Amino acid sequence: MNQRINTGIIGATGMVGQMFINLLENHPWFNVTYLAASESSAGKSYEEAVRGRWHISSEVPGYVRNLMVEDASKVEKAMGKCSLIFCAVSLGKEEVKAMESLYASKGFAVVSANSAFRLAPDVPMLIPEINHEHINIIPTQQKNNGWTKGFIAVKPNCSIQSYMIPLHALIVKGYKIKQMVLTTLQGLSGAGYPGPSAYDLVDNIIPLIKGEEEKSEIEPQKILGAIKDGKIEYDTSIQFSAHCTRVPVIDGHTVCASISFEGKKPSEKEILDCWKNYHSVPVELGLPSAPEQTIIYRNEPDRPQPRKDRDSGKGMAVTVGRLRTCNVFDYRFVGLSHNTIRGAAGGAILMAELLAAKGFINK
Repeated sequence: MNQRINTGIIGATGMVGQMFINLLENHPWFNVTYLAASESSAGKSYEEAVRGRWHISSEVPGYVRNLMVEDASKVEKAMGKCSLIFCAVSLGKEEVKAMESLYASKGFAVVSANSAFRLAPDVPMLIPEINHEHINIIPTQQKNNGWTKGFIAVKPNCSIQSYMIPLHALIVKGYKIKQMVLTTLQGLSGAGYPGPSAYDLVDNIIPLIKGEEEKSEIEPQKILGAIKDGKIEYDTSIQFSAHCTRVPVIDGHTVCASISFEGKKPSEKEILDCWKNYHSVPVELGLPSAPEQTIIYRNEPDRPQPRKDRDSGKGMAVTVGRLRTCNVFDYRFVGLSHNTIRGAAGGAILMAELLAAKGFINK
């Protein structure tokens, strides 16, 4: 990338917005030039807007401390300041749709961490390692909406990276998966701030995250699908059954999964080889946020663990362990990904890098 792309973040003061700020410091391709949030934060410097509610362990980066926060609803404030928008606003689904559509209609490339457009048939929902070719639906999306340059691309639910990337490593080697039963143990940061109260989570597990089980079962079908007749057609060949729980862990979404195969069944060694040797387009393109090793397998019998493994590959790798036979299905394993990095801001940045490398984002 010869010239950095001027970049905006709307929802910049929230938890995911703060992670965008943190990860984009000194990014070689993207230069943050515009910040926006709610009307209550507008007109303040970024440092002032997040005072008392900065949730990253390091200090507010110097490059944004004095950058003025604008009102995210006033798209005209972003005109001429950036061409790429990362969206992490905390609004209702219809409000998010309206805001993201407005920015796209004005020519911005909108890369969203929100769920509003995830199931739209002409909006790519990307895990770049898996369905990078779905970006080819963007011209259809633009035509459908009458947009010339702008578009919307979204990241999937923050927990599914922990099992979808390990599954994809097997699928691309020709092993057909028939069924998967999974239980997620999801960190508190996935609920945003302040999230569940300490009284609810200390000495406790909450066995319900509203809407999460449906997302965990449906979104993989879109990700594994294909573009056909101007829309993304779902792949329903794999049956997913999910239990989603909230656990007293700050960061890191863990999954305990059991899978069965249809037809040829790999050996444990073949599965491990698939994971160890897994590479995809982000690595081949040299995207800055792509981890050198996408899937890291831990041989220790008690790994992966969130505190020890969530930051692997700068938070972008998926850590897997405990591969073993299953008494009901064929195999079972444990997966882990960092939900606010790989599952949110970092995953969205990797998406934007892919889109930039493929010429979809103008400087």
